[in-house]
Amino acid sequence: MEQIFNFNNELSGKTALVTGGTKGAGRAIAERLHQAGATVIVTARQRPENSNGNFYFIAADISTPEGTETVIREVSEKFGTLDILVNNLGGSETPGGGFAVLTDLDWEKTFQTNLFAPVRLDRGFLPGMIQKQSGVIIHIASIQGRLPLYDSTLPYAAAKAGLINYSKSLSNEVSPKGVRVLTVSPGWIMTEAANRMMERIAESSDTTLEQATQNVMDALGGIPFGRPARPEEVAELVGFLVSPRAAYLTGTEYVIDGGTIPTV
Repeated sequence: MEQIFNFNNELSGKTALVTGGTKGAGRAIAERLHQAGATVIVTARQRPENSNGNFYFIAADISTPEGTETVIREVSEKFGTLDILVNNLGGSETPGGGFAVLTDLDWEKTFQTNLFAPVRLDRGFLPGMIQKQSGVIIHIASIQGRLPLYDSTLPYAAAKAGLINYSKSLSNEVSPKGVRVLTVSPGWIMTEAANRMMERIAESSDTTLEQATQNVMDALGGIPFGRPARPEEVAELVGFLVSPRAAYLTGTEYVIDGGTIPTV
């Protein structure tokens, strides 16, 4: 008998946590899961001024053990177990200049945010998922795990490569226990922050916004699709992967980069 899914309500009754869910791709993912009927929890260091009343917000710096413990404790007290965990928080604040300018602190802070935070949250929420033999964990990595930009984001690229490897290994362990684990690796996403960066580049180089964007794409080796991704496009992929329609998918990395990576 053919199974029919109601896309607008397919996550009804599910509880989802999206880290870094107040802006950029994280906010788009949170909105997509809410539209599908999920109860959505988001984290960030501070509540944004334009906070979305559809989400339950937890203020925490999950790049620290104390921050992740705050999230795990509050989610467990308020909601019990999670059904969906989207480890979206990530980023790089290291200086350009290659390996020689990077300190131990640069490396440590980058790994805390991009690798250790997901590891700690997984460790906190997996026992509940395993107990009910159901759950989905999404790790948002990056194409820099395969295509690193050593000049300015060497620690970030290394951390994301580690996250991809960890995600695959974790899936091998917990998929037989009913928990699916998947990785989504976006290329360049045109978030509000990225758009502001393009405006600054255009102003400083006395060029147009379109040319500044093209210059960045050229630095990446080109994007065959001709533009960066939109946050909503990444969110749509995540929405599918956490849904019942993707019930047989686990242990796989999904690249969404407009063709940026030039290899198969």
